[in-house]
Parts: sequence; structure tokens; C-alpha cells
Amino acid sequence: MAMVGDGQAGEGRREDKMPDLQSAAQLAQYVRISRLLAGRLDFQSAIDAVAKEIKAVIPHDHMDVCIISPGSTFHIAYESGLATDWSRRPPASIRFSPLRDMLEGACDTMLTGDACTDPRFHFEGAFAGPILEHRLRARLHAALKVHGETIGVLSCSRLEADVYTQEDLDRACLIADLIAPYFYALRASEEARKLAIIEAEARVREETLRQGARQLTEELDAERQRIGMELHDQTLADLTRIARRLERLSLSGPVSGAMLEPLCLSLQQSMQELRQIIEQARPSVLQLFGLAEAIETHLGRAVCDSGLSIRWAMEDATGGALASLPPPVSLALYRIAQEAINNAVRHSQASRITVRIWQEKAQLYLEVSDTGIGLKTGRLNKGTGIGNMQTRASLIAASFSCGSGSRGSYVRVILPLPPVPQVSSGETAEMGDHEGEHHEAADR
Repeated sequence: MAMVGDGQAGEGRREDKMPDLQSAAQLAQYVRISRLLAGRLDFQSAIDAVAKEIKAVIPHDHMDVCIISPGSTFHIAYESGLATDWSRRPPASIRFSPLRDMLEGACDTMLTGDACTDPRFHFEGAFAGPILEHRLRARLHAALKVHGETIGVLSCSRLEADVYTQEDLDRACLIADLIAPYFYALRASEEARKLAIIEAEARVREETLRQGARQLTEELDAERQRIGMELHDQTLADLTRIARRLERLSLSGPVSGAMLEPLCLSLQQSMQELRQIIEQARPSVLQLFGLAEAIETHLGRAVCDSGLSIRWAMEDATGGALASLPPPVSLALYRIAQEAINNAVRHSQASRITVRIWQEKAQLYLEVSDTGIGLKTGRLNKGTGIGNMQTRASLIAASFSCGSGSRGSYVRVILPLPPVPQVSSGETAEMGDHEGEHHEAADR
């Protein structure tokens, strides 16, 4: 097995070993490679455009270019010829690449007669499966360098062993130096495009939140006006009437229990109406018993108050995850469920309404479904509160969807959950020690 290139070759040695362009045809091939790269807007199309010309210079069964993501320790592979798992994976860590020494800048070239047995490609954790799976034996690699920085690696492979020579490696170095500036520009262009997309998405989110905040502010103002009018027109009027009757009674002489009984009933009714106003403004069940209990209470009450024959069910399959939600998030989810339940009761003509809350991986799902007539076009208006539900979901970074299923309609909210902090074994032991100290102190 021939292994040429000890990994210590620098750019100077590469220049010393550049092959002579002995014919006009050979020079034309290199010029065509340069021309074919012009105007390419992505890495894969650039690889596909020059693969044939590179194969004429360096025969190969498989060719790939690894590009290092700017400012990171990850790389992406683009292939021509055989399709392997190298290009099918998302950005992978350089630490586990068979070419990690080159990608980390430790060497500029590698040449092997049989990569299937070469230990340089098979260290612990190396993702060398494609080498063995496709029998990529003879391999040569040349670093793509710009301004002295390694931005990637050009690799060519053959199924036969011991077929590449130092002359082939020198040609690969020349091609690598030729295409490196193009791929550097492509990488910069792609990074700029990604940043533009991120900035555009950030602007959209910012505008959505701004509009959502404005809409909720308007809703809060309207809610304050509603509460104020109810207190003024109903509760305050009742209390004023009771006060005047008490004043008249105080001037009429001795007061009997029979005379006070209607006033007590009126006062109790006013207090009940005031409690209802407070309950609508602040869901105390949510604060006292949690999200699932609050939703279940509202669901039962909404169905009961409607007078309709609707069966209902509440399913909480989160295993206690709701207790860790911040209060603003719980309130937003409650308001969304409340609006969805009200819509289902009033408009769906359903025989059953079901609320389900469950968790999958790092996401919390809240779904209100019914067996009614579905979401007709007429129901998708501002009066249904769908816009309000969307706004509340966006303000807690949750996704919102609604529509008609095979039986009725649904409203679904998907909330990303923060990662659960991992407690190391050392921290667990330390916590156990502290608990032991507390128990010992309690015994004393």
C-alpha cells in the first residue's frame, strides 16, 4: 500500500510539485474548469459542472468537496459520481471527519493506496462508513486554501488500490488552487444569503409581535371599558339602589327582618355578579389549580351554560409538565383554549368537544377538537377570535393552526419547551449529601 505525503506538506511544497502543462490540450482542460465555474450560484451545481473536466485530468469513481462552515467546526460534503452518506447528512463535526487533520489545517495533502485499511481514516468515532461500504480504496486529497486559510478539501477516489501517484496528487493540488477562490466566493455568498433570510424572518417576527402587542393593547382597553360599563351600569346601580332603600328605611322608624330580607337578597345578587366580573377578568382556577383544571372547568361550564346536549372530555397526558410553564405562557394557552371552546360550543353544532394536551419530545401540544360541521368560510371571520388566538400563540413563540378534519374542526397550538437541565452524577451526589445533612440536623 503506497502512502505518499506525510501530512507536513505546506503551500510552498505544493508549489514546488505543480505539474508542467505539457500540452495545449491539458492547459485547455484547466481553463475549461475555470470557465465552467463562472456564474454558478451553489456548491452542488458547481461540482456537477466541473466533474467531467476534473475526471479527464484525474480519473476517479467518486469525487467530493468538503466545505467548512464559516466560523464553526462543522463541514458539508458535496459529491459527484457515487452517492454516499457523506452528502446526505446535515452539517457534521470536523472532529469525526476522516479528513479532520486537513480540515483543521494540520496538513495540505493526503495520498493513500488503500483507504479501507489506512489507519489515518479509521480513528475512534470517525465517520468512515462510506469508505468501507463503497470500497473507496485509492484516494487523494488536496486542501482548498484562500489567504492561507483552509476552507475545504477536494477528494478523488478509485475502487482499485494503489492507482494514484504523486503526479496525480500534484494535479489535484493545481485544481484545488484553481477552484478554491470560486468556492470561497460561493461560501461567502451563501452565508450572506442565510443572514439576509434570518434578518428578514426577524423583521417579520418583530412586526408580528408589534402588531400582536398593539392588538392585545386594544383588546385590554376594550376589556377595561367593558368591565367599567358593567360595574357602572349594573353593580354600581344595584348598590346605589340598595343604599337609597336603606336610607329610606332608616327614616321610616323601626326596621323589621322582613323589611331587610329583600335588601339582603339584592346585596347577595350584586356580590355574585361582581364575582363573575372578577372571574372573567382573572381566572382564579388557573392560578389555584393549574392549566388543565382551569380548561376543564371552563369546558364543563361552557357546555352546561349553553343548554345543549354536548358530550365533552379533557385529556392531560403531559405527566405534570404543565406545572413548569411560566404564568404568562399558561395564561396565553388558557385564553386560546377558552376562545376555541367558546367557538366550538356556539358555532360547531357538535355532539362532542375534546380538549387534549400532550407532550412529544421537546414540544407541548394543545388541541381543541369537535365533531361538528367544520370550519366553514363564514366562521373564519374576526368574530370567531381566530386572529386573537394566532396573536396569543405568536407572543409565546408557539405555532398555531386550525382547520377541518375528517370529523369536525380543530384548533392546535404547538409550544416549544426549553431543554431540561441535566444534573451530573457529581451534582446528584452533592445534593444527596446536603439532604443527608438536613435530615441529620432535623434528628438533632
